[in-house]
Amino acid sequence: MPAVGISVGNGKEYPGNLTPFVLVTCIVAAMGGLIFGYDIGISGGVTSMDPFLQKFFPSVFRQKNDDTTTNKYCQYDSQTLTMFTSSLYLAALLSSLVASTVTRKFGRKLSMLFGGILFFAGALLNGLAQKVWMLIVGRILLGFGIGFANQAVPLYLSEMAPYKYRGSLNIGFQLSITTGILIANILNYFFAKIDGGWGWRLSLGGAMVPALIITVGSLVLPDTANSMIERGDHEKAKTQLRRVRGVNDVDEEFNDLVMASEESMKVEHPWRNLLQRKYRPHLTMAIAIPFFQQLTGINVIMFYAPVLFDTIGFGSKAALMSAVITGVVNVVATMVSIYGVDKWGRRRLFLEGGVQMFICQIIVAACIGAKFGVDGTAGDLPRWYAIVVVLFICAYVAGFAWSWGPLGWLVPSEIFPLEIRSAAQSVNVSVNMFFTFIVAQIFLTMLCHLKFGLFLVFAFFVCVMSVFVFFFLPETKGIPIEEMGQVWRCHWFWSRFVEDEAEYANRKIEMGKAGR
Repeated sequence: MPAVGISVGNGKEYPGNLTPFVLVTCIVAAMGGLIFGYDIGISGGVTSMDPFLQKFFPSVFRQKNDDTTTNKYCQYDSQTLTMFTSSLYLAALLSSLVASTVTRKFGRKLSMLFGGILFFAGALLNGLAQKVWMLIVGRILLGFGIGFANQAVPLYLSEMAPYKYRGSLNIGFQLSITTGILIANILNYFFAKIDGGWGWRLSLGGAMVPALIITVGSLVLPDTANSMIERGDHEKAKTQLRRVRGVNDVDEEFNDLVMASEESMKVEHPWRNLLQRKYRPHLTMAIAIPFFQQLTGINVIMFYAPVLFDTIGFGSKAALMSAVITGVVNVVATMVSIYGVDKWGRRRLFLEGGVQMFICQIIVAACIGAKFGVDGTAGDLPRWYAIVVVLFICAYVAGFAWSWGPLGWLVPSEIFPLEIRSAAQSVNVSVNMFFTFIVAQIFLTMLCHLKFGLFLVFAFFVCVMSVFVFFFLPETKGIPIEEMGQVWRCHWFWSRFVEDEAEYANRKIEMGKAGR
């Protein structure tokens, strides 16, 4: 494959190939997303299985099956049940703060290793659970694992990939998440049919498989040149950079990485440094993008899909199959993003996905509202009506899967300069997990009280975040990760917060002279 290079605002381009080594490395690393996706998919399916509810949440089981007059919107309303799902994300939030230091001082690989080991322990405990406390502790361990993995994997992919292909390779992480969701949905469907009602144990314990994949992967993967330089191993870093780029002429990129590292070493307190005025756009994106990503309502759809479909009248087995269908759509649509992100750009996908999700949320709200009204009582759901609801939910999932899903991880991982990269990524993961926790914990209660209006709430946030992207998010397609500062200096709003081009150029010239 010929060497590639894209001119950027200052005329700089780095030579490099998309080598088989880099491709295989990024595929293996991206599999870290499997643990996150598997958990999202498995939890909703398990909580719709009657044997699981009967053993751990008998009040929900009785509410669902014994009382036929129960408001359909409220049949799963249980804070204990939602704590089973959402406790993971609170744990992930806490561990991501620790993972920031581990990732910066000891490398991306060690964070992935910790993530795999902790997730394996949580899966084992959940598969063997006899009491609710064992489920919750297991979920907390799973959350610790996800916090480490989600901190390290997107950074690893953005640093390893040639910048022309950075978007496509980074979205491999989201593809692994969607693949994990699909696998979990399929397993739930078949495990629910096992005689004796113990299939839920296989569903929960099956998380040990993706945990082993990321654990073994972290042991065999090479470290990134950025991480080696950050830890002071310059010679190995240069050799590694030649290997991953497939060319010998890596001096310019290497020197820029070294200068960025020297700048980062001057930062004694990266967390405090985030509050500096020149990092205002970075901090805003680290908070706003994951916040909006969760307020699309996607995780409600994905990890409560079987519960949601069961709630609107599908029946538990049909609900599990509907979740499989949305899982397939999720994977296919993510592949569309892999194809188009470096071709069409980040902003175009963000905006198209936002419009599509907005329309679908309005239609789904109208369909559910027309059928169940505000009292949540209805007869059998007609087959054609159920198909319409599933189709528009699938269209919504597709819109998310080629826009806010992958780009919510890609864009934050590529916009941070090295001196704040680990800390800023930790903020990104923490905000993501915090709002995932909040939405997961209150969704079933909100569904009970807001009824179909809940989908209108999510539609409102989709509208707001699309406007935010239109005005405030610059395009980052085709820009080397260490040259990303130019997108802020050229932006109509953010340019007032960052240093101007002359200051930037002079600083780099001075640093270059000092390096000689």
